[in-house]
Amino acid sequence: MDERRVVKISKYLAKHLRHRPERIGLTLDAQGWADVDELLAAAARHGFRITRAELEHVVAVNDKKRYALDGDRIRAVQGHSVQVDLDLPVTPPPEFLYHGTVARALEAIRQDGLMPMQRHHVHLSPDRETAQRVGARRGVPVVLTVQSGRMAADGHEFRLSENGVWLVDAVPPEYLG
Repeated sequence: MDERRVVKISKYLAKHLRHRPERIGLTLDAQGWADVDELLAAAARHGFRITRAELEHVVAVNDKKRYALDGDRIRAVQGHSVQVDLDLPVTPPPEFLYHGTVARALEAIRQDGLMPMQRHHVHLSPDRETAQRVGARRGVPVVLTVQSGRMAADGHEFRLSENGVWLVDAVPPEYLG
């Protein structure tokens, strides 16, 4: 499949599995799962035809492993702005995790910490390189070190998504280095 088509389908899935399922009349269950046939039919009704083979290919080759297929169900594995419970267990984090951002956000982050903004969780990376790539999507990246081990010891709960992204409700500024 053409790489442009892969990207276009992936963006379409992100919009409708993470943010606006109602836009195409799609219903997600409490854990964010949608019926594959319903997704394909809804997309077709709204002028964006996707075959089952294309969907499976996009899920398989997505470099960030954003989607999970389970039989006849599909979901985004993290990054939702709609209310879902991914049913991820609390998991002890490593001593440090990382967050990629840009310089223009630093003043607010230093004052308020890392907040989920329009999403349900703050996303943290397991290594500096990943955080740098995340930050680079919005400009020249700045990588912040999060004292995640200390946060967990102080009672903050971390969850690990299926694609290796660490999720936490917020990161207060005193845990940023």
